[in-house]
Amino acid sequence: MGQGFALFAGVAPEIIRASAREAEGLGYTSFWVNHPGATDGLVSLALAATETRRIELGIGVIPLHTRGPDSIVQGVRANGLPLDRLLLGVGSANPGALKRVRDGVAALRPKLAARLVVAALGPQMCRVAGEVGDGVLFNWLTPEHARRSADWVRAGAAAAGRQPPRLFAYVRVALGAAAGERLREEGARYAAIPAYAAHFARMGVKPVETAIAARSAEELAPALAKWHGAVDEIVLRAVTATDTVDENLALLRAAPRPTRGEPR
Repeated sequence: MGQGFALFAGVAPEIIRASAREAEGLGYTSFWVNHPGATDGLVSLALAATETRRIELGIGVIPLHTRGPDSIVQGVRANGLPLDRLLLGVGSANPGALKRVRDGVAALRPKLAARLVVAALGPQMCRVAGEVGDGVLFNWLTPEHARRSADWVRAGAAAAGRQPPRLFAYVRVALGAAAGERLREEGARYAAIPAYAAHFARMGVKPVETAIAARSAEELAPALAKWHGAVDEIVLRAVTATDTVDENLALLRAAPRPTRGEPR
């Protein structure tokens, strides 16, 4: 199982640069940023690209209901992102999410030789992701629900007569009491979003129950071990107390080290 590392795209540039270098040096298989409304994730990911040579670079994810395929293509090209390493995540909110994702992936595929990753929460989007995606990105879910979601993805791929896409899962990780409090605050914000509220209700858990709030580094290994076999790659979404370089590097180093090697 691969292991990636993810940051909020709006953190200081020096955090992205230092974390990307460290992740590659430690043998992590991918490095990700998100695409919040106030920050262009493609710009942030370009910072990581300039600091690395091998690690895969992911964006999780660009919402197709606010940024169309042509704009995404322009952004990828303008920022000089390496297509051979790029994991281009896209998704969409309702209404019309299923069609928008199908159409968006179809429009992007002939224009960008990058792997297209579809964000999926519910069973219908998981099946669409299996039909059209090169990868699928799960978010805020338990290992048990990841296995169930993987079955939905595989069913979609089988119906389309294709091999199942690669499965990624964002796993939020906080180390220490202050970071744990920020994790709970972030979970509460997501729980107020209708699609995520339905997602948590479907699983029967609170947001924090999908994450890892570790009091010490020793608690990370057994918590991450629960994910083995659930997906192809877990992506540690860092939640730190004050968003400093040192905090993020400490979290990168504290997590059990992935096997060193070239990205797939």
